[in-house]
Amino acid sequence: MSDASPPDAMEVRALYGTATPPPAIRRIEKGRLRFDLVDGNLRSICVDGTEVLRAIQYLLRDRDWGTVPPLIRDLRIDPDRDEIRIAYSADCIDPDGGRLAYAARIMVRDDSIDFTVEARAIDDLRINRLGFCVLHPAALAGHPLRIAHGDGSATTAVFPALIAPWQPFTDIRTLVHQQDGLTVSCRVEGDTYEMEDQRNWSDASYKTYARPLALPWPYAIAAGTTCRHAVRVDVTGAQRRPLATAAPIRITIGPPIGTMPRIGLVITPDTADSSVTSRDALCDLGVQDLLLSYNASAGDGAAEMKGLARAVSGLPHRLTLECVIAATGDLDAELSAVADQAKRAGLQLDAVAVYPAPDLQSTPPGSPWPACPPPADIQAAARRAFPGLRIGGGAFGYFTELNRKRPPLQGLDFVSHATCPIVHAADDLSVMQSLAAIAPILRSARAFLGETAYRLGPVTIGMRQNPYGARTMPNPARERVPMAMVDPRQDGQFAAAWTIGYAAATEAGGIELLTFGTLTGPLGLIGRHGRRPLFAAIAALAGCAGRMRFACVSSHPDTIQAVATASAVIVANLTAEARMVVVDGRRVALAPFAVATMRMDRDLPPTR
Repeated sequence: MSDASPPDAMEVRALYGTATPPPAIRRIEKGRLRFDLVDGNLRSICVDGTEVLRAIQYLLRDRDWGTVPPLIRDLRIDPDRDEIRIAYSADCIDPDGGRLAYAARIMVRDDSIDFTVEARAIDDLRINRLGFCVLHPAALAGHPLRIAHGDGSATTAVFPALIAPWQPFTDIRTLVHQQDGLTVSCRVEGDTYEMEDQRNWSDASYKTYARPLALPWPYAIAAGTTCRHAVRVDVTGAQRRPLATAAPIRITIGPPIGTMPRIGLVITPDTADSSVTSRDALCDLGVQDLLLSYNASAGDGAAEMKGLARAVSGLPHRLTLECVIAATGDLDAELSAVADQAKRAGLQLDAVAVYPAPDLQSTPPGSPWPACPPPADIQAAARRAFPGLRIGGGAFGYFTELNRKRPPLQGLDFVSHATCPIVHAADDLSVMQSLAAIAPILRSARAFLGETAYRLGPVTIGMRQNPYGARTMPNPARERVPMAMVDPRQDGQFAAAWTIGYAAATEAGGIELLTFGTLTGPLGLIGRHGRRPLFAAIAALAGCAGRMRFACVSSHPDTIQAVATASAVIVANLTAEARMVVVDGRRVALAPFAVATMRMDRDLPPTR
């Protein structure tokens, strides 16, 4: 067993935007098994160095799907020759003041893990989930899988390659998968379990969780109720994959693969005035597009439209109006009113993306779809209201919503959706690991979008809107909180590295536009103390827009990522450790979460 040291205290705020360091990690090793114990849960479960499970987590989710953090006490770790015994107690208090207490026991042997929790409700609770979530890494896409069900039947399948919009497997008792010569069995008890493809939300995992989503939620647990949940993992076989060596980290530049996407930012009515006062910064940034966010269904009207027009007056950027309408009455009347306000405000738009308000909230499996006009009718009304403009649609929220409600493409000039990496977890590792889900999202979208123009964004760490609850989560203490709009890492070097990693992950997506957050505000590039590190990262990407893009292959993709054009390579360190990287034969030293731009003079290969 070993403890991983956090970054130096002087670096914490510069790296993460907060004085709160990452949580303490306890490394547990027994035989060929290894995992990290973090906040009472198991992360990065490896066998002979191969990650076989991403996490085993015991979670309480409140009625808005917020994760209730446990207060852990009496942690004991007792190793002996045959096993390591871990035990602790924990207390949770939900936002309504409801209390839950539980006791956890973890038994670790050379080839197995037993994780058992017994919980008791102290007060009456109304919650959305209580129990284990087991995460299989997204790298298992296409690997063989056998599912034993609660009714005694079994299914042979594979982990989905394209992202499954709905639960690929239900009524799960045991999952057995094959990986690099290993057979890994995971048995779950204490409730009915099902799996969802978390890549929908840009989590790089497949999640098996307790209580089917088709059942009503939130649901009540009476004070005094006790429940027991358990997970058992068994590993057999011998690993066939050779162990990694300590070779240098390399970025290899490959052939041309298209052009870099245009880069955009969002302007909202709330940030319009500050965007005017920060116009010099916007010009320095060099982005090509501005997405003007306007929610008629929430009361935005002439004043908000005029504010957006003032913010962009005289600017050369391509302008898209992102418009949410109530979609409860005459669509022509609703959209004509928006078009009239835009005209009166003097907005010279290039495109309009229209989203009906009923679709802003997610429709979980088994739930009825809310009343909403057909997408084709909305698209047609938008064309009548905005003749001559490009018309877009898709999802105001995330790929989940687009994947589950795919629009007809005949009436659209482009399709768009946002992403947010902190829907389910907000720790630093999970956020960086989310980058591995971006390429599968793009591949899955392309499978049903075909050649339709594809715009991605807004892309932010913080959550701009919560499709799964009534609000984004408050974060006055600036902690790492799932589903929060205010994320402290927006102020730190972390966000800059994550942003370059995100751009690198779009390599094969053929996207037209990559839109990030706002210029100012909680999702902005400028904070209370001036330009955030993220500003320089997005400026570097904006400088590459429209240029020939070259393939980049990282020997350690979880550690270093890069974006390359003929004249520059932007390299990002995705870790909290200093790294030495060889980029196209040149060595570069990168501090934790550092971003570096290397000037290149690359000749384009002759066309054949």
